Amino acid sequence: MTSTDPGSPAVFAEPTGTPLALLLLGQAADPRSERGVECPGDLPAPSDPDLVARALAAKEKLGDRVFILGHHYQRDEVVQFADVTGDSFKLARDAANRPDAEYIVFCGVHFMAESADILTADNQQVLLPDLAAGCSMADMATAEQVEQTWDVLEDLGIASRVIPVSYMNSSADIKAFTGKHGGTICTSSNAERALTWAFEQGEQVLFLPDQHLGRNTAVRQLGLSLDDCLLYNPYKPMGGLTADQLLVHPECRYDVVENADFVGSTEYIIKTLEAAEPGSKWAVGTELNLVRRVANAHPDKQIVFLDKSVCYCSTMNRIDLPHLVWTLESLVAGKPVNRITVAPDTAALAQAALEQMLALP
Repeated sequence: MTSTDPGSPAVFAEPTGTPLALLLLGQAADPRSERGVECPGDLPAPSDPDLVARALAAKEKLGDRVFILGHHYQRDEVVQFADVTGDSFKLARDAANRPDAEYIVFCGVHFMAESADILTADNQQVLLPDLAAGCSMADMATAEQVEQTWDVLEDLGIASRVIPVSYMNSSADIKAFTGKHGGTICTSSNAERALTWAFEQGEQVLFLPDQHLGRNTAVRQLGLSLDDCLLYNPYKPMGGLTADQLLVHPECRYDVVENADFVGSTEYIIKTLEAAEPGSKWAVGTELNLVRRVANAHPDKQIVFLDKSVCYCSTMNRIDLPHLVWTLESLVAGKPVNRITVAPDTAALAQAALEQMLALP
């Protein structure tokens, strides 16, 4: 069946110190903590000009040995030191295309650094300035839950016809599951291509971990109906579904994107606003660091937040200038910190899924 056939449904399913000091430096993660931006010792406040000078000096000493990736949602004080900026899809490719860099400093969140480690060579080290920079979306589905979901599909005799597609915002374990079962990874910028490819390989798609991107893409771009996209709840028997129903697991709700004039990835949003006519007015529904940065870059256009009550991404903002300086100065001292590594067996399977994403037509 083709992906545009409504009958082809989507199945979504450092320094020494006290334990507190180590936590604040990102040596460990506290799930109860909403911020990880304070650093003990002699590191000054983020706005201190001396901190900027120290980052510049450390980066100059390291030269081509270090390559800094900055996600669009990062603070301005961090983005200014990034060698490249982008969304998770672009940064994954940038990391893979920089084989000469000894160190990849990923100013983003944990799953992004994992992907960079998977795609880079064994002699390269990927560092995350604060280990507390996680992602609530990536935590929506655990590997155990997904394996249990697959067991249900196998018991129903339909697993052989199901292709898993996992959003980039997922753990290395989920990516490995996807690669193990012949699937691919996607981002908001290539979700249509990924789902089209998946429907060419099988009859149904298991989309992980969040529901919205998969549903929005399947209905708005591939011609499926909302009834074709069902939500699998791992906390209920059979996912809360019956044996004759399809299963689903895909960023804004469907009703929001249906009422939007334009829908797309962060790269799409940036390009659309760059091409907009001077004097035009835009309300943008995405993370506030990005909206503010684009608005400042285009003073000839009126660019505002779609919802002023939306907050910054708290986990992404754990990567601040003190942590970046600490990371860079530790590299200068020959003592890399917060290295992100993925177990070889997991990395091999996850790499298969990531490389399938990079090879999408």
